[in-house]
Amino acid sequence: MSKIALITGASAGIGKATAERFAKNGYDLIITGRRRVKLQQFAKKITIKYAVRVLDLTFDIRSFKEVKKALSSIKSNWKPIDVLVNNAGLAKGFHEIHEGIIEDWETMIDTNVKGLLYMTRLITPQMVKRKKGHIINIASIAGKEVYPKGNVYCASKHAVDALTKAIRLDLHKYNIRVSQVAPGHVEETEFAIVRFEGDEKKAKIYEDFTPVNAKDISKIVYFIASQPKHVNIQDVLVMGTQQASSNSIHRSGR
Repeated sequence: MSKIALITGASAGIGKATAERFAKNGYDLIITGRRRVKLQQFAKKITIKYAVRVLDLTFDIRSFKEVKKALSSIKSNWKPIDVLVNNAGLAKGFHEIHEGIIEDWETMIDTNVKGLLYMTRLITPQMVKRKKGHIINIASIAGKEVYPKGNVYCASKHAVDALTKAIRLDLHKYNIRVSQVAPGHVEETEFAIVRFEGDEKKAKIYEDFTPVNAKDISKIVYFIASQPKHVNIQDVLVMGTQQASSNSIHRSGR
């Protein structure tokens, strides 16, 4: 019987690349996101390409009611879930604290922190019952250090870093592995265009150096998940060779 991975935010970027990586390696998938058409098109593509089962669930991860309703709809033949990849996350706005937009703050906290908590709370009971499972959180360099105008986004990703450690402390006695991947700049995602509210000019932040890309991160996520059951890779911090820290980037060209 194939293993099952549930990946949030799978309609684009790291989530999409990770879903394809797991499908390529024989996992059946539950993929989630807010954009129904994109999610369904992607589900159809990988079902045909990799001959795996794919269940797509459309909901807003910021709403516990929607999350609970969607996960409650999963039928028994889609359980148990072996791997939960908490990928859904975003940055909105790039302002100094005194000019921050409250709605952006709430969106980031509700998605990056509360959404991760909602998914984890609803999926982990079956993992505890089975004494088996793996949670992989997509964190960020912003959860390791802060940078100017990153205030609330950095705070939300510091929360992911802390929660990953705390969840591991709670669940390791049930033989559940808890890991995170903390990337620096990542291209082939919608991160920059979302942060800068669709401003394509401002979002062109990768033209003078080569960052890691979504496929690179997907390889790392799958590598973590594919280790022997007695091995838990707890934390991976990864950046492009030209990036030494959040603000130390050698912009010497690609």
